[in-house]
Amino acid sequence: MKTRYTYGGDEHIYVEMDDEMSLDAFFKSLSMSNAVRDAKIKGVTEICPANASFQVRFDPDVIHPDEMMKKVKELEHRAEDAEKRLKTRIIEIPVYYQDPWTHETLMRFRERHQDPSGTDLDYAARINGFDSVEAFIEAHHSQPWFVSMVGFVAGLPFLYQLVEREKQLQVPKYLRPRTDTPKLTVGYGGCFSCIYSVRGAGGYQMFGVTPMPIFDPEQKQSYLSDFMVFFKPGDIVKWKPIDRAEYDRILAEVEADTYVPRIAEVDFDLDAFNADMPGTNAKLMEALNVA
Repeated sequence: MKTRYTYGGDEHIYVEMDDEMSLDAFFKSLSMSNAVRDAKIKGVTEICPANASFQVRFDPDVIHPDEMMKKVKELEHRAEDAEKRLKTRIIEIPVYYQDPWTHETLMRFRERHQDPSGTDLDYAARINGFDSVEAFIEAHHSQPWFVSMVGFVAGLPFLYQLVEREKQLQVPKYLRPRTDTPKLTVGYGGCFSCIYSVRGAGGYQMFGVTPMPIFDPEQKQSYLSDFMVFFKPGDIVKWKPIDRAEYDRILAEVEADTYVPRIAEVDFDLDAFNADMPGTNAKLMEALNVA
């Protein structure tokens, strides 16, 4: 195990399962954070999972930080026996690649980019060895993605591509962050894709935009009536490329509150995935077709 424990001030303990993201590290983190939750340790106020780590917030007036650290460490054996099966859902997310709104924004911030002469997609395609932007977009949407974390900005999902490590797309963030990013931008930084849940600053490369709201504090969308945040760790995403006409059609449905995301319930088995990634992905995506 590579687990590291650190204090975060007087009210937090940070547990890092590994120093790099992997699905194995994610499942270990998930198992251990669930164990801390199930232990119902007196004084714990919040447990926040991340890609390959989690953070525990507690009340130091109820439990001393050293005692909290001891109790968390005692649960590490649960991570060693991590459950590798997950009942989850696969969701189809429509994406309008090369849309006019992210294009206008990225052109305003070219001086902060590694390659001011082109677009974010031009740069991403070139450094990943693709002959064209279209080929890069195909690689981005052709295989499913795993939601390993939700946060940083409310409702924002971090998505990890379900392919062999040597096939994963990688794109660095901007040299300097932008002060503006359109709401629902599909972005990319490092090995993670994301959806910007709200408009604001950002440093990820911008590839397109989705018309599907994923964060609604007022919970006006019927599919967000139970909770204002759509995604949760363990969700699986399949991007669906759409054109401007389809974008406008879905947006009209969203505004009329008649839009229903395509979702299928699936079982994800980490051992089966590692043994046959293409076969597992094909089964996951087929579930959407029959849903």
